[in-house]
Amino acid sequence: MKNSKETRTCIGCRKKDNKHNLIRIANLKENGLVIDIRNKAQGRGFYICKNEECLNRVLKNKSLKLNISEENISKLRGVILGG
Repeated sequence: MKNSKETRTCIGCRKKDNKHNLIRIANLKENGLVIDIRNKAQGRGFYICKNEECLNRVLKNKSLKLNISEENISKLRGVILGG
């Protein structure tokens, strides 16, 4: 990877990739965890690969203590399966 400032790690598989190739989930105070399509939302966030295996790993990982609504999980699956 050329630019390390653009490199992020998927929390599902721990693979490093360019942040534009990953999906960012932002933790917004007012809305909780949301999909950050533009990678510009304020607040803490994490990245996952655009595949369903990584999403399933993240959702099963109890140590992350994620509270993602069913609506956002469905949206996330749509983003992943749609491309």
